[in-house]
Amino acid sequence: MTLISTATLAVKAATLLIGKLAIIPIIIAALAYYNYDLMDPENQPKVTKNLRKEYDFVVVGGGSAGSVVVNRLTENPGWSVLLLEAGGHETEITDVPILSLYLHKSKLDWKYRTQPQDSACQAMVDRRCCWTRGKVLGGSSVLNTMLYIRGNRRDFDQWESFGNPGWGYDDILHYFKKSQDQRNPYLARNTKYHSTGGYLTVQDSPYNTPLGIAFLQAGEEMGYDIVDINGEQQTGFALYQYTMRRGTRCSAAKAFIRPIQLRRNFDLSLWSHVTRILIDPRTKRARGVEFIRGGRREVVHARKEVILSAGAINSPQLLMLSGIGPRRHLEELGIPVIHDSPGVGQNLQDHIAVGGIIFPIDYPISIMLDRVVNLNSALRYAITEDGPLTANVGLETVGFISTKYANRSDDWPDIEFMLTSSSVNSDGGTHVKNAHGLTDEFYNEVFESINRRDVFSVFPMLLRPRSRGFLKLRSSNPLDYPLMYHNYLTDPYDIDVLREGVKAAIAFGQTSSMRRFGARFHSHPVPNCKRIPLYTDEYWNCAIRQYTMTIYHMSCTAKMGPRTDPMAVVDPELRVYGVNGLRVIDASIMPTITSGNINAPVIMIGEKGADLVKEQWWHESRTNATIGS
Repeated sequence: MTLISTATLAVKAATLLIGKLAIIPIIIAALAYYNYDLMDPENQPKVTKNLRKEYDFVVVGGGSAGSVVVNRLTENPGWSVLLLEAGGHETEITDVPILSLYLHKSKLDWKYRTQPQDSACQAMVDRRCCWTRGKVLGGSSVLNTMLYIRGNRRDFDQWESFGNPGWGYDDILHYFKKSQDQRNPYLARNTKYHSTGGYLTVQDSPYNTPLGIAFLQAGEEMGYDIVDINGEQQTGFALYQYTMRRGTRCSAAKAFIRPIQLRRNFDLSLWSHVTRILIDPRTKRARGVEFIRGGRREVVHARKEVILSAGAINSPQLLMLSGIGPRRHLEELGIPVIHDSPGVGQNLQDHIAVGGIIFPIDYPISIMLDRVVNLNSALRYAITEDGPLTANVGLETVGFISTKYANRSDDWPDIEFMLTSSSVNSDGGTHVKNAHGLTDEFYNEVFESINRRDVFSVFPMLLRPRSRGFLKLRSSNPLDYPLMYHNYLTDPYDIDVLREGVKAAIAFGQTSSMRRFGARFHSHPVPNCKRIPLYTDEYWNCAIRQYTMTIYHMSCTAKMGPRTDPMAVVDPELRVYGVNGLRVIDASIMPTITSGNINAPVIMIGEKGADLVKEQWWHESRTNATIGS
C-alpha cells in the first residue's frame, strides 16, 4: 500500500470520527491497513486445522508466558509443540496504545468479576471488581497498558529465601535481558541491566504531554531521584518504558509467536478451550489434554509434558478440574482426587490502587480523546508513527516512593505512583468508567462536575499487599467461571500503607511543579464516607474501600515452593507436586507478587521456565544415551 493511500485512509477515518467519538474504533480499523507490512513485518500466524494426535509438549494458554514457552521449546527441531489458546487473533485496534481501555469487556476479554465483598470495590456495580483478562493470542499483553517494569531485586531474593534456588535476582536478571530489545540508546548502553536483539521491543513513549516532564520535576521536588526503574535503583521517578514497537503495541504474540510461525515443529490451535488435563490415575502422569474446538470435544496427547500457561485464574481452575487441588473442595463437587494440593487457588495476590485522586488544571494539555483524536493526529500516526494516538491512556510517568511503613534507607519502596495526563472524567464518563466498573450514581456524584475538564491524576498503587484472596470452582462444569474472592484490604496493614500513599499523592499534586499548571485537588467528598470528617485517617480508610482499582495483576495462585511447604503447588523447577509430566509456567507460580506491574516478570518466568524444561529433557536424553551405549 502506498503512502498516499495510507494517508487517504487516515483522512477518511478521521473525517468519520470528527463529532462522533463513540465510533472511535472505526478510525483505527482503517488506519490499520496503512503499510501494514512495514508496521508489522510478521503476518498473523496460521491456525493448524488438522492436529496430530500426539506432540512432545502441549502448552495450554498463549499469553505472556505461554508465547515465550512455545518459542523457546520449538528452538529444538526434534521436539513437536502444540499451543492451545481459548481466544483468537489480535485485531488492528489492539495495536493502538490509546485504545487499550476500549478492549476491556470486549470479545477479547474473559470479563471476569469477583464475588461481592464489603472490604473493597464499593463504588463498583454490584460491589464486584472487574478482572479483565486477555482471551486472545498474546493474552493480557494484548489488553494491558504495555508498562515494562521488572520489579525490585529484593522481590526475587525473597523468592529464593523461601526455598526456591535459582530464582534470586542475580539468577533471573539474565532472563529479563534475554527477551529484551531495548530501543532507548542511553539504557541500551547499560549492558549490566539491559540488552538489545531480543524478541520483545521495549521503548520510550513516542509522545508526551508537558505534564510528563512536570511529573519528574515534582518527584525531584519531593526529594526523589530520576532513575532507571529497571536498573540499579528502583526508588525514584522515571518516564515509563513500554512494550511498544514503532508506536504500536508489541504484545507477547507479536514478539514471540509471529517470528516462529514457519517452524515445522510448531502447531497452533485457536478458539480451543481446554477443559481438563488427562492424568493416568495409576501412574499419576499427565498424558494430554481434553479441549473444545468448533463445538466438538477433542483430545491430544503429550509424550513429554503438558505445560499450563493459562494464567492465575485458568491454571488453578484447570488443575482443580483435573483432580489436583484441595481434597474437600474437589470431593464436594464430585471430582475424583488425583492429588490433594491445598494450595491450588489459594494465596491470590493483586495490586490495587486508589482511584479518583484527580487534579484539574488550567491549560488544554491533557489527554482527552475528543481533542487528541482528529485528522492531524490520525495523519501523524499513519505517517510518522507517533503523536497522541501512541499515548498510553495518559500513563506517562512512574514514581516509586516509600511511606512511613517502609524502610526509607532501603531501596524497597511500598507505593508506586502511576501518573497520568488523563483520568476517569477525560472521556466524559463513558469507556473509562465502564472499564473500571463504576456505578452511574458514584460517577455522577463525584466526577460529573469535571466532565471533559483538563486534569492529571495520581494512582497510588500498593506494591506488596498482605491480604490474600482465593478462587474455587463454581461447579465441575469447565465452562463455568470459578468463584473469585479478592479479599482486598482485609489486612489492616494494606489500609495503612495505601492511606499514606493517598496523602503523598495529594502532596505531589500540590508541589510548585504542578501548581504552575493551576493544579488543585478535586476534593468532592466520596459517597458512603460523608459522615466522617474530611481527610482524617478515618475518612481515607473509608474512601479507599470505595473506588478500589485493580491493576489487573492477579498472581500467586499455584505458588512455587519447596516440598516442605504444604501450600506449594509447584517445585522450583515449576513441576506440579504429585503428578509427573505436568508444569505450570505463568504468574500463578509467584510465591509473592513483585513490586511493580507484572507483565515483564511473567515473560521472565516464561523464559526461565522454558530453560528448566530444556535442561530436564537434555539430562534425560543424555542419561538414556549413556544407558543405551
